[in-house]
Amino acid sequence: MKLVEVLIEYKAQSLNHPFSYLYDLDKDIQVGERVIVSFNNRDVVGYVLSVSDTSKSKEEIEKEIGFKISYIKEVIDESPLLNEELMKLLDTLSDYYLASKISILQAMLPPSLKPRSSSLKSPKIAYDKYVRVIDEDEEGLTAKQIELLRLIKQNEKVLVRDLSQKSIITKLIEHKKIEYLYVEKLRYQLPEVGEDIEKELSHEQQIAYDSIIATDKTVTLLQGVTGSGKTEIYLHLSKKCLEEGKSVLMLVPEISLTPQTVGIFLSRFKESVAVLHSGLTPAEKYDEYRKISRGDIKIVVGARSAVFAPLKNIGLIILDEEHVESYKQDVAPYYHAKEVAILRARYHNAKVVLGSATPSLESRARALKGTYNHVVLNKRVNNQSLPKTTIVNILDSRNLSRESAMFSTLLISRIKEELAKKHQILLLLNRRGYSPYIYCRNCSHIFKCPECDIPLTYHKSDNMLKCHHCDYVETMSEVCPECGSHHLARQGFGIEKVVDEASKLFSNARILRLDSDVARIKNNVKDTIEQFKNHEADILIGTQMIAKGHDFSNVTLVAVLLADLGLSQPSFRSAERTFELLTQTVGRSGRGYELGEAIIQTYSPDHYVIKLSSKQDYESFFKKELQIRKIESYPPFTYVTKIEVGTKDKELSERIIAKIAIEINDKRMKDVQLIGPSIPYISYESGLHKRTLYLKYKDDTEVRNYLKYLQKLFENRSGVKLSIDINTYDF
Repeated sequence: MKLVEVLIEYKAQSLNHPFSYLYDLDKDIQVGERVIVSFNNRDVVGYVLSVSDTSKSKEEIEKEIGFKISYIKEVIDESPLLNEELMKLLDTLSDYYLASKISILQAMLPPSLKPRSSSLKSPKIAYDKYVRVIDEDEEGLTAKQIELLRLIKQNEKVLVRDLSQKSIITKLIEHKKIEYLYVEKLRYQLPEVGEDIEKELSHEQQIAYDSIIATDKTVTLLQGVTGSGKTEIYLHLSKKCLEEGKSVLMLVPEISLTPQTVGIFLSRFKESVAVLHSGLTPAEKYDEYRKISRGDIKIVVGARSAVFAPLKNIGLIILDEEHVESYKQDVAPYYHAKEVAILRARYHNAKVVLGSATPSLESRARALKGTYNHVVLNKRVNNQSLPKTTIVNILDSRNLSRESAMFSTLLISRIKEELAKKHQILLLLNRRGYSPYIYCRNCSHIFKCPECDIPLTYHKSDNMLKCHHCDYVETMSEVCPECGSHHLARQGFGIEKVVDEASKLFSNARILRLDSDVARIKNNVKDTIEQFKNHEADILIGTQMIAKGHDFSNVTLVAVLLADLGLSQPSFRSAERTFELLTQTVGRSGRGYELGEAIIQTYSPDHYVIKLSSKQDYESFFKKELQIRKIESYPPFTYVTKIEVGTKDKELSERIIAKIAIEINDKRMKDVQLIGPSIPYISYESGLHKRTLYLKYKDDTEVRNYLKYLQKLFENRSGVKLSIDINTYDF
């Protein structure tokens, strides 16, 4: 008999410890496998943490531990789900992020392998059913049977579904002339791409490549202006890894960039590539994960969660567009892909490359300090100049057009000129929908989300009001629910309205739209990008999805319609985010052999972010923003952790968070600053009223001890949800 320690599938912090079970079935049981156990009179899925032999009886063990012990009912898996490295990573991440181990496991594994009950209904291995010849002797067979036997023999094996003679197949099986053969079927088909010829590195690229190879530092920040050829350096580094028998993990921040990156790596490395991202179906993820786990694959391309891919002998981990916030998970467990990548690289003695034209302030500061190796690409690969950029003040009525409230006079004329030359145009507005909110002109009622209490956005395409936080939707009403008035107004404009306006202004232009609404349908992003690349459209209008990583050689004009949108966000990162978005967007122009141009429409033409992004002057922005961060004690000069309390009673949330704040102040922890308590922007969600406070600190020893104490204090308190976000990205 065996004594087995099992994690239960529930994420609650109070259950973040193993429970003991006995095992006496014939099937082998190993650490890292899932099992079915009875817990609180329910069958649930557990994850095995340890297995030990015991000679004691059930009664002796129960007497020793002081409570009843149950038997494991079933072992689900045939082999462990995680290798030794990922098991160690599980422990490290759980401790660092103060997250339950089961929540980390559920983030690591694809749906079909997650340690939770729903995984049992998720797709498993799919097989193609073939027949093959096992006895060629034709004696005693009919002519039809002989015909089919010879056909199968000529083709070695044949798919059963391709054969119509089912009764003849049955007879040949009975005569033991043929047998069924089951071959695993892969449900994700890699796109077909042409072969890409390796490009010779420029002098500047070669210096960067050599520096990355030679450095003894784990992490290199590869900072290069837009169009400087960072991707070619990634490919050369990957080739070297493969030649050394090592594997490569290539991360991109968003699904929209994955098809392009997959295509680039496939064209260079063919069948060595696998894909992992949330756009795949559960079945496709399962197949890709198993391929990687078996060691069939040497390169994985994917978004954030692909950082947990079960690759062995990793030599290189790349985070392209490393500054993008989507690398940080915004729900528990709040891990950051960059931090996980560095942990994995240290285990494998691998290199991490962080690539960006606009590095995050934290990464650039670490490079400045010497913690990271730092290499810079200052030139575009074709030696083309950076785009000429014009800032248009839309507060000045002289710049406004009578034709449109969204397009300035200059922008309209320049679009018409570029269309006449058969050039392409990118237009960015980082706001989904048609109108950001609807209000009643009679009583001023604003339509808000009942789940989050934030304004609902009107979407004209399906005449719905939608919450862009929790995805709540309702049909657009014709009357005000407060006063019954029909006088409803749509305030402001979003990307749908821009498409409508552009269609009227440039009636002969072929226009495409790309935002997360379009991306909801599988392959829409890939198809839209391909259409635009193939010059099947003249204008691409999109949100931030069009600003990063894309290489459109015929785009000569880029415009940002409301450049200040991000600056109004209540976040210490608002300037950094806006600078990154504008710089990256401007950088999409003039990547071919025609000189590019950009137009930035703004209400704040003198703001340093607008001015510096128009010149692509990252270094000046970095120095200025770093100075502000230092004065305000924001990252990278401090760490920040968010404590959030949620209850159904608003006053209870306020009392609890206030009590925590008083307790922290009374502890007088060294160099710890407290911000709050405060009401978050999303203050009501999933029936809970939320209140937050933030801790800023330089040394986490005392803070971490207090946070562990706080978790323990609330782990069994019903009706109170406590969440802790280590290194929170935003406040």
